[in-house]
Amino acid sequence: MDEVWRRDEIASPCVKMCVIHPEARICIGCHRRIEEIAAWSRMTAVEREEVIAALPARGGLLRQRRGGRSRARARAAS
Repeated sequence: MDEVWRRDEIASPCVKMCVIHPEARICIGCHRRIEEIAAWSRMTAVEREEVIAALPARGGLLRQRRGGRSRARARAAS
């Protein structure tokens, strides 16, 4: 790896699946809040570590959506 591009900062937890859950208001890919995503580049290493430590517990905040608009239309048509 080229030394010029090596960085000592904590890598982003982004998994390139950027969709914000409408009720939980967190990214379904990395589980960060919108505010955390926006501030990531300005956060200190300690702040990033705190966010990363909180991510595993946030998975439970994501309830499975039940079909959204397409299911609602199908129910209305029945």
